[in-house]
Amino acid sequence: MLAMLGLLAVLGVALGFGFYLHIKALMASVPKPGAATVSDMVVQPSAWQPQMKAVGTLSAVHGVDLATQVAGVVKTITVKSGAQVKAGEVLVTLDAAPEKAQLESLQAAADLAGTTLDRDRRLMTGQNVAQSTIDTDKANLKGKEALVDQQKALIAQKTLIAPFAGRLGIVQVNLGQYLTPGTQIASLQDLSAMHDDFVVPQIDIARLSPGQPVSVLVDAFPGHVFHGQITAINSKIDLNTRNVTVRATIPNPDGLLRPGMFVHTEVETGKPRQLLTLPSSAITYNSYGASVFVVASPKQGGGKIVHQVFVTTGPTRGDQVAVLTGLKPGETVVTSGQLKLSPGAAVKIDNSVQPPDAANPKPVEQ
Repeated sequence: MLAMLGLLAVLGVALGFGFYLHIKALMASVPKPGAATVSDMVVQPSAWQPQMKAVGTLSAVHGVDLATQVAGVVKTITVKSGAQVKAGEVLVTLDAAPEKAQLESLQAAADLAGTTLDRDRRLMTGQNVAQSTIDTDKANLKGKEALVDQQKALIAQKTLIAPFAGRLGIVQVNLGQYLTPGTQIASLQDLSAMHDDFVVPQIDIARLSPGQPVSVLVDAFPGHVFHGQITAINSKIDLNTRNVTVRATIPNPDGLLRPGMFVHTEVETGKPRQLLTLPSSAITYNSYGASVFVVASPKQGGGKIVHQVFVTTGPTRGDQVAVLTGLKPGETVVTSGQLKLSPGAAVKIDNSVQPPDAANPKPVEQ
């Protein structure tokens, strides 16, 4: 009986050892993971111009919606929609025939008052007219002349003139149309220069001052940069948003910019400095921080491995991110393919395709 138990024990040990050797052989036959293919780049410092970006709205330096001051029927329209007009040029006139007839009547009354005053002055020399009569005649003449001036001003309001030189918008009235006071006739905009109004947080107000250069980008003209400078900063902070409105003036000699356009505004703040930059795709963001994979020196056998380094990122521009701490100039960093990596993983470098790394990327029209 004891011999049988001993035999069974030996048999169990032999089977267990054989199973162990089988499992070990299977594990040895499993192919080891190969090196992951990644792209890399050598980190070098580059000049970084601090900038402040905001969204702005354009308005003309001189712009107005022209409207009538008095009622009347449109008699003449001397300009066309979209025309370039000069300061003082007549645009629209209203029928002023009744007002002109009234002016003749008032002028006649003023002339009579002047004649009466002259006659009474001559009679006064013979002491036939009292001084009070002369005073009354003078007051009567001034009143009549004031009525004449008032009527002339009313007739002048029947003619709409350009207050400044600029480009006319669409004329919204027709000949013979009756207009009430305040009826809008057309928009007049001086397109030689534009105001760019944008808002920035109050924390950035110390970085701004009149005279700072400004660059403006417009979606309508991709790749075209318009340059100007800050001309005014609002004297108060908005109580609801805690933002301050800033105004820049942008020369517009070609007339490409139009009032009401939405623009991207960039303001240069401070002097350029040297910073390490990486493509945004090279940085992995996690809840515990941002990190990159640095390619280590080759091992024996010619392979390369990576190790993970935590970094502190700074401002961004285009496709680039500034790295403030964690890296040194000359280190090689993985720029793509890092999602399949872990610390100590072997890598194979293939830089035939690199991620975007432009400071000022331009959209490609398809």
